[in-house]
Amino acid sequence: MTNFYLSLQLFLKRLLIVFVVYQLCRLLFLGFNYEAFQNVTARTFFGGIIFDLSAIGFINLIFVFLYLIPGKFKYQKGYQKGLKIFFFTVNLIFIATNFVDLEYYKFTGRRSSFGLITAKGMENEIAGLIPTFLQQFWYLPIGFILFGLLIWKLLGKFKPSYTEEILNGKVIAKQIGILFLTLVVLFLMARGGFQSKPLRIVDAINYSSLGNSALVLNTPFCILKTVTSSEMPSNQTYFKDAELNKIFNPVLHFDPKENPDKKNVVIIILESFGNENIKKGYTPFLDSLITKSYYFKNGFANGKVSIDAVPSILSSVPSLMNSPFISTRYSLNKVYGLPKILKNHGYNTSFFHGAFNGSQNFDQYCKVAGFEKYYGKNEYKPYEDKVFDGKWGIFDEPFLQFFCDEISTFKEPFFTSVFTISSHQPFILPEKYIGKFDKGTTPVHETVGYSDNALRLFFNKAKQQKWYDNTIFVITADHTSPFVSGKDNTIIGKFKVPILFFDPSNPAMSGVSEKNLQQIDILPSLVDYLNIKDDVVTFGKSFQSDKNFVVTYLDNIYNYINDDYYLAFDGKKAIGLYNWKTDPWMKKNLLGSEKKLALQMENFIKAYIQSFNERVTQDKLTLK
Repeated sequence: MTNFYLSLQLFLKRLLIVFVVYQLCRLLFLGFNYEAFQNVTARTFFGGIIFDLSAIGFINLIFVFLYLIPGKFKYQKGYQKGLKIFFFTVNLIFIATNFVDLEYYKFTGRRSSFGLITAKGMENEIAGLIPTFLQQFWYLPIGFILFGLLIWKLLGKFKPSYTEEILNGKVIAKQIGILFLTLVVLFLMARGGFQSKPLRIVDAINYSSLGNSALVLNTPFCILKTVTSSEMPSNQTYFKDAELNKIFNPVLHFDPKENPDKKNVVIIILESFGNENIKKGYTPFLDSLITKSYYFKNGFANGKVSIDAVPSILSSVPSLMNSPFISTRYSLNKVYGLPKILKNHGYNTSFFHGAFNGSQNFDQYCKVAGFEKYYGKNEYKPYEDKVFDGKWGIFDEPFLQFFCDEISTFKEPFFTSVFTISSHQPFILPEKYIGKFDKGTTPVHETVGYSDNALRLFFNKAKQQKWYDNTIFVITADHTSPFVSGKDNTIIGKFKVPILFFDPSNPAMSGVSEKNLQQIDILPSLVDYLNIKDDVVTFGKSFQSDKNFVVTYLDNIYNYINDDYYLAFDGKKAIGLYNWKTDPWMKKNLLGSEKKLALQMENFIKAYIQSFNERVTQDKLTLK
């Protein structure tokens, strides 16, 4: 066998080794996250093979030339050693992303994308938390190193043949033909076959049930597909303007008959306080506060990561993009959210976040949103080493006490918001509280207990202040907790968070509501409750309206809930309709039997997406 065919054989062998590694990564991914997936079938793994071949084909296109370009220089020892190192390094970097998602998936509920790993405002967090991640999940780097060593060993060496290779015109033409054929094969692998359009992330749903797309996908594929993808996952125009506004119009006109209620507004965003923590012993204070509040048991976050929560809660902008809104080119768009609305009605405004300044770009977004003051770690006074968790920011207890002290100096009426941090990875507790709270079943539970106690101490202090009785408190979570299982890890459960309105001066503002309420509903709900006359662009609705919808986006699927029904929409068509209350595991698809309802819901989500995309891309999130 000539050296050319030995080089071709070695290339194909190495591709096969990489392919096998991808299959092992999928098995590991399933093993690490087995509670997240239901109804896994052989078709799921068959689909996984297609997506793995696509990623491998795209990543290794360049190596077709390096292995098969005609010329005897390829067989030199130095060239072959460099080629092995290059092949190994490139493929290992992408394989590493699969290893990261073995655990990171628990936090995000989706495969990592290019936008997620390069989000602006996250640079310092990533640099600071990597050592902690490596320490906590030590088995991942060790396993990865062992995998790497095994792969390097299996890649083997090029062993040249001593048969003389004569490079005449015929031989060169033949080698170029084989190079071209190999290139075509890898190109077809990369695009996913002969179909009219290249393989997309959303196509994973064709090989799995809802919620299992992440098992079909692989992280390298998701990163590659989102490097140059539009930040808007769908840019279709479904309706003309007149018809669009009849189906969904984000402009709400508030014209109350009563005078404005100049209550102070305090929004408390609790890190990782998903609904799965409520009434399970981890949040005794929040549980008690719920009994005195108007509590929405069907509350939903509009995103899966902290950076999604701030624009959703404060500006009523949902997370319907391939990257967090704060991290996109549209983050500097004009928004007319709660800070500007309330400031225009005589409120002073402020935002508090115990993490270091610049964390998740919150300080920058607060300027855009219109907050007058931002309080981060730098503004905390008096600073002592014991109040700093060493990684992230100020522990919740001292920071919430600081929060209370500061707002007690504000002139009324005021609007302020605080975002807690202690129940965030790496789940660090102050020394005096170690062992004091229920450890629960996952690492987050103990810190949730600590943050709940910090909230109790805040309210103990706040109710002694003169402003307390003239304040409406809104409490919610940024997103659900990591490490959840069962119904808390379904398409519906992945977004369920507590949302409660607590007004100490209004006992009638209490009870448990079955209404579907999402984070983006907080803005219109407050404007409505405070009898503020204004016109706003909001993708939510007031809790006092008769509308009952929720919209989220995950794994390239738009999730639309209305009343008891859930519709999955892939940007072009509805792919599933379920009664989420009677069928939480989404086993009975009603698309065929409930055609009228499916059409109504599909038209709504199309209008909602089109309205969102047009207003964001055209900078029309305000009317003024």
